Amino acid sequence: MTSNADAGLCLCLAKRPALVAYATPLLGSREAAEDIVQDAFLKFIPAMARPGAAQQPLAYLYRIVRNLAFDTLKRRRIEAREAAAEPPHWAFPQDMPTPEQGLLFCDEIRRVREVLDGLPPDVRTAVEMHRFGGHTLEEIAERLGISVATAHRHVRSALVKIAERLDGDD
Repeated sequence: MTSNADAGLCLCLAKRPALVAYATPLLGSREAAEDIVQDAFLKFIPAMARPGAAQQPLAYLYRIVRNLAFDTLKRRRIEAREAAAEPPHWAFPQDMPTPEQGLLFCDEIRRVREVLDGLPPDVRTAVEMHRFGGHTLEEIAERLGISVATAHRHVRSALVKIAERLDGDD
């Protein structure tokens, strides 16, 4: 060990309690602060052994502790955000419909198709644009050359007919 490294080791040992006291409020726990100070020593001693070591070793040591504390806090926030985040919907097992449920669903779709087939072309286009295409009433009115109120009546009347057909067959 060089004399710089020896001086660095003495400085670390002498300032350890002050460094732990400095890191504790940053991290919120004394145990975490002690871990950070230990990591800081492991970075500080080799740096002091190199030629051209820091001119202000105490300030350098405090900076190492501060940077390690901030890195730890950032890692905690990232881990907490990842732990709190819901897994994507596709990660959950999906309930498989029973054959009866599949058949009932297909029957409902058939009934909706029948209602749509029986609607006037403008009304059918309006409800398809609104429900399937995600268009606004203004866009529907512009496309069909009708007023927004009429577009609303078309969509509403079609949805009422669909609802009546689905409710009436049960």
